[in-house]
Amino acid sequence: MKERLNQIHDEALQEIDNINSMDGLQVVRNTYLSKKSELMQFMGKMKDLKNEERAAFGQFINSIKNEISEKLEHKRKALEEAKLKEKLEKEVVDFTLPSFSYQKGSKHPFQIIVDQVSEIFIGMGYDIAEGPEVELDFFNFELLNVPKDHPARDMQDSFYIDETHLMRSQTSPVQAHVMLKAEGKGPIKIISPGKVYRRDDDATHSHQFGQIEGLVIDKNINMGNLLSTLELFAKSMFGEKREVRMRSSYFPFTEPSVEADISCFECGGKGCKLCKGTGWIEILGAGMVHPHVLEMCGFDTKEYQGFAFGVGIERVAMLKYGIDHIRKFYTNDKRFLTQFVKE
Repeated sequence: MKERLNQIHDEALQEIDNINSMDGLQVVRNTYLSKKSELMQFMGKMKDLKNEERAAFGQFINSIKNEISEKLEHKRKALEEAKLKEKLEKEVVDFTLPSFSYQKGSKHPFQIIVDQVSEIFIGMGYDIAEGPEVELDFFNFELLNVPKDHPARDMQDSFYIDETHLMRSQTSPVQAHVMLKAEGKGPIKIISPGKVYRRDDDATHSHQFGQIEGLVIDKNINMGNLLSTLELFAKSMFGEKREVRMRSSYFPFTEPSVEADISCFECGGKGCKLCKGTGWIEILGAGMVHPHVLEMCGFDTKEYQGFAFGVGIERVAMLKYGIDHIRKFYTNDKRFLTQFVKE
């Protein structure tokens, strides 16, 4: 039997040396190592041997089996390497061909303004505060001194989900959340950028738009602090020569309330089409936080005062970049968006 086993060993190794394909390799594997192969059938003859002969005979068969297996594995690797080498030689890359051109993307002008305004106020020590877009009427109106049936609600024709929930019509509810969390202890110095929702639709208004509102609460805060803050913002955003003026206005959550204008950056205050000949451009609303708002949110008005302001994100972008209609921010027109690649 050993003589025949040696013959099987030599025949298998010889055939493996002559193989030149993966299919041929599999044929040899099945011929010599499958359960029905002659080599494996010799394992069944071990029962006819004496006990002292079985161990040596089994080791002999396993040594032949292992040697054939190792030879097959080495041949498999050699065939794969040869196939890969042949493939690489055929697939020559011409490095002189022009490469693919990938157009650089750009930030949306909405996000450009959010980032620029945020950077300005972070530089002044403000924190960024965020809140939910689906808000309770209690936070959106009542805590801001706008009770039910208040006439000021008509100016913010809102999208109600049910009697108590609505899509927020301003980012002011974020201020209410922050004030309540502070539990009557200052200082507070935040801005809250985000989307808001109202039933508006014209060249400068949309049912969805962005606001950035600011809130400062501390001891001895006054209108002078508000004016200096707005002047620093205007100069940082629109140029060092900008001036700010404040006109009396009305907002339920501030008293006194003002509208803030900046000197026209197009004509330098001389009067042009952009500023409608006035030399000034309306930019935002502001005022001192109403004492009732402070009290509802847990602050002692004898100790703390504050100011608040709000500016439209698209409003700033339209002024800065000369955009003539708010709808262009939301139509995904590539011709519009690619103008801001350098930003």
